[in-house]
Amino acid sequence: MESLRNKNILLGVTGGIAAYKSAEIVRGLKKAGSEVRVVMTDSAQEFITPLTLQALSGNPVSTDLLDVEAEAAMGHIELARWADAVLIAPATANTLARLSSGRADDLLSSITLAFDGPIGLAPAMNQAMWKDERTQSNIRNLEDKDFSLYGPGSGEQACGDMGLGRMLEPTEIIELFATLFKVGSLSNQRILITAGPTQEPIDPVRYVTNRSSGKMGYALAEAALEAGAQVTLVSGPVNLEAPSSCSLFSVNTAKEMHEAVMHHIKGKDIYIGTAAVADYSPAKSEGFKIKKDESDTPLILEMKENQDILKAVSELSDRPYVVGFAAETNDLLVNARKKLKKKKLDLIIANDVSDKDIGFDSNENEVTLITSLEELVLSRESKRKISKKILEFISAQLGLNDTKEPKTHDEKEDMKKMREMYESK
Repeated sequence: MESLRNKNILLGVTGGIAAYKSAEIVRGLKKAGSEVRVVMTDSAQEFITPLTLQALSGNPVSTDLLDVEAEAAMGHIELARWADAVLIAPATANTLARLSSGRADDLLSSITLAFDGPIGLAPAMNQAMWKDERTQSNIRNLEDKDFSLYGPGSGEQACGDMGLGRMLEPTEIIELFATLFKVGSLSNQRILITAGPTQEPIDPVRYVTNRSSGKMGYALAEAALEAGAQVTLVSGPVNLEAPSSCSLFSVNTAKEMHEAVMHHIKGKDIYIGTAAVADYSPAKSEGFKIKKDESDTPLILEMKENQDILKAVSELSDRPYVVGFAAETNDLLVNARKKLKKKKLDLIIANDVSDKDIGFDSNENEVTLITSLEELVLSRESKRKISKKILEFISAQLGLNDTKEPKTHDEKEDMKKMREMYESK
């Protein structure tokens, strides 16, 4: 947690049962070397006392908008000037609604309006409240305003319900929050990565799928985090543990993955589609197990084409830098170049899945990076090392390398024109 050392962190605590975890967040931030000051709403004080957080932080806890002991009685301005970053944990449904609408009727909401630095939110609420469209609308609005969301997680809730809405554990929140300060080739870049296969149900016990371990996508997520990026990972069913510092959204079907990607893609700088999304799914999924016909009549499935997620992202008016994968068994480079052009990608990564040593379940890979202007072969290495080199290449393409000045508007326009010329050929 070196990135948190010597940072001034303002922790906002709002009125949810998860407020008891705020004490551990304060402890964790202090252990990481941060100076911590706490702001509590009135309702938060019903769950945990200011004295507890004062003792752990070593600083007085602020609760009033117009504090007579604050500088010029303008506590929100004083604290906004002091903080390097703001973390609100727990962030209740009410808090999200107030922040989304720009309310400033208490100390914490006033600070968020006066503060021009990074703000992280750790949502915590009942699963039904989280799923409500009004909450989701507020979430989308806050993400558009560059608030960073950490969670929520899924599991049993205080009320006994199961589902999304639990606040992440303090260690997870701190790890995610720390990425705001990481200095790397992808610092402050928001990346969405898809990984793993999708499963298209035939009936309750059978499905159609593509072979994929998810190892490449998960390695890319980990490497992106190490490079300082904020990572959202949309994953199909895999037997892998996602990096704790990324925002993980688990899906099963191609339709679910499409919906998750399109929901989270807004505001992202880079999209990397590593997932092996099924091109087709059964036109009809039976609600019961299909029994084997004793007459040996073959089972005939009518298949429908699934939505092309990669193409959908590429066609967005405010699209990010789009990266696709071409897993091929023959004519590797020819097929990859066709896919690059057809789907209007910025970069395609071609890998030969017919080679068992670098195939689906392997821990190694060998790929060719292809843009409209150049090609680069990355020789066989671990998927972790390959991932780092892929991200270094992307960083260079975007002019994000520390050793280079960011590309000017004119340079970006020139690259765009060259890409369009290539695609028109």
